[in-house]
Amino acid sequence: MSPEQLENRIGVVEGDITKQQVDAIVNAANTTLLGGGGVDGAIHRAAGPELLEECRRLGGCPTGQARITKGYRLPSKRVIHTVGPVWRDGHRGEDELLAGCYRSSLALAEQHGVKTIAFPSISTGAYGFPMERAAKIAVTEIKKILERKSSIEKVLLVCFGRNAFEVHQKAVREMVG
Repeated sequence: MSPEQLENRIGVVEGDITKQQVDAIVNAANTTLLGGGGVDGAIHRAAGPELLEECRRLGGCPTGQARITKGYRLPSKRVIHTVGPVWRDGHRGEDELLAGCYRSSLALAEQHGVKTIAFPSISTGAYGFPMERAAKIAVTEIKKILERKSSIEKVLLVCFGRNAFEVHQKAVREMVG
C-alpha cells in the first residue's frame, strides 16, 4: 500500500467523538465499563441509559482489551470500549497495554464489519499517558492493521482540543506520509 493510499485511510479531526458519522466509535473506558468522566462520560450521556444496561451485562474489561456494544442514540451503530493503562513511569508495560487497546479495538471492528471507526486519544486525559508517545503508538498500530489489507476503510483520530489535534497530525505525517 502506498503512503498516499494509507494517508487517505487515516484522518485526524478536532471535535466531539460522540458526533462522528462512523460505523463505530471507541470509548476510552474504565475497567467496569459503567461510565466515568471525560470521553467515557460523554459517550454514555450521548448514547443514553441503554448503553449502561448493556455494559453491565458485559462484566467489565481488562486493561489493554476491548468489548463492543450497540451505539443506541449515537450516530454510530457501535461503541467499542477499551481500557487504557494508567501512566506510572513508562516501565510497567504501559506502551504494550496501550498498543493492545488499538489492536483489540480494530480486531473487534473487523469481526463486526465496521468500515469506519473513530478513536479518542486513549489514556492521555485523566490516566496521564504522555500525548506524543500515545499518538505514535496509536498511529503505529493503526498503520499495521491497515497495511495488511484490513476491511476497515477509514480510521479517524478524534482530538479534543487544538494541542491534541496538532500532536496527532504530526504523528500521522511523520509515520505515514
